[in-house]
Amino acid sequence: MKKLINLIHMQGIEDWTERSKSAFNELYGAKNGRYKERAKNSVTLRAPEIKQDKGVAYASLIHPSNPDSGEYGGMSLVVFPVPDAPCLIAMCVGTQGLSPDEEVLARPGHGRKVSAICNWLNKKHGQGNLVAWSKQDPVRVDLDIPGNIKKLFPNYNSVFDRYGKVLYGFFVPNSDNAATADALKAFLDLMFEERGIYPLKSAAEESEKIRSGYFAYLMPDVTEDKVQELLQQNRYVILQGPPGTGKTRMALRLLEKAYQGNGFSIQFHPNTTYENFVGGLAPVLTDAALGFSFAPQIGHLMKAAKEALQNPNKLFLLHIDEINRADLSKVLGEAIFLLESRADEKRKLDLPYDFGEPFNNTLQLPDNLYILGTMNSADRSIAIVDIAVRRRFSFVKLWPQMKVVQDNSGELMQEAFKNLLSIFIEYAGEDALALVPGHSYFLEKDDAQAPGQLKVNLAPLLEEYLAQGYVAGFAEPIRAYLQWIESLQG
Repeated sequence: MKKLINLIHMQGIEDWTERSKSAFNELYGAKNGRYKERAKNSVTLRAPEIKQDKGVAYASLIHPSNPDSGEYGGMSLVVFPVPDAPCLIAMCVGTQGLSPDEEVLARPGHGRKVSAICNWLNKKHGQGNLVAWSKQDPVRVDLDIPGNIKKLFPNYNSVFDRYGKVLYGFFVPNSDNAATADALKAFLDLMFEERGIYPLKSAAEESEKIRSGYFAYLMPDVTEDKVQELLQQNRYVILQGPPGTGKTRMALRLLEKAYQGNGFSIQFHPNTTYENFVGGLAPVLTDAALGFSFAPQIGHLMKAAKEALQNPNKLFLLHIDEINRADLSKVLGEAIFLLESRADEKRKLDLPYDFGEPFNNTLQLPDNLYILGTMNSADRSIAIVDIAVRRRFSFVKLWPQMKVVQDNSGELMQEAFKNLLSIFIEYAGEDALALVPGHSYFLEKDDAQAPGQLKVNLAPLLEEYLAQGYVAGFAEPIRAYLQWIESLQG
């Protein structure tokens, strides 16, 4: 790939066609190439000679069904030379339209992986700056590259002016050849993968390393230490994610370890009220004629605040499981005013009743009290958390993690996890992606026991998704996966 990297870092378009052909031909063949010789049949190189100031020069790998000249359609990898900077490396939709790659470009997984590649490149090679950009939806050829992105890379204005609406991912090289190599290999491997072509055995390990690198940005891992750090910074955090990703387990472990058991867990449900959570009037037994009367009684929040106030040298955690199953606006009421970790002044709330010491008629949340909520993103029967609540909590997504399955499961469960994860990544829209079952459904080391676990735990969840229409956009791959589970012996 040395010639291709050199082509990208050479400025100017002299002998552009010949230099491009020589550089791209280096990709094929077992001797020094990255792909088999037959990979040439899955693409066509187009690199027309264009005079300086007479147009935008390019070299692109396009679908072989396109004509030899003129506008082309479908997915392509394009290299754009400019006078005063290295070539721009881009993924592009041909100006003729999506055909013959409409299925690839419209599949959520393709754009999702291009975005992951760009995020990976920015993190690995950006040094705090943006070096790669992606469009959320490749098929939106009506949308131009945002103006604030164009301003970052003025050397490529001619490219953006001509092709800005059809570019859906690009990398801007600098003097680091290693960064250019990473971008080229990631984009090329993805493009050829969509054509059913994979790197040669000699490049397979490197390709998988690159793939693993950017896949980490599709479903990033979140550690207990990271959540604890966020709690220390913002005090109020909500863990959200699909079922089986370990949200409640992580919260309980944090309560036990980081907070040394100081605090407690509660669970919200549709009947949770303001009086349960904050405080209010509740019946108490008396000698009165009715046998009871109403008196002020503290709720879970006031109880947690009281314990924290009585132990100012300890950190306290209130864990609220299934926090979005209650109507948060009603449950919090005016107490939402207190949930402001960056308030300039200490916030206090006047209460309608005297709750006794230490609050009496005023509620204040001590600085050593932290709140951690957990919520299941697959539960569609509940209201969306409103903006006022979201502003006061930091939200962290927990995703299924392959490493957990690899460390705790046998080969069959690992295969089952990879296959289902691939279906969701490739076909699920953003809403449906939040439903991907977590790694806890796949934790079985005994391959003889695995089929039974899949049938009684995972299959009913997927069948419910189908029945509720949650995965309507990719129902057939899910049904095929369920048929595979049913065919397993055990």
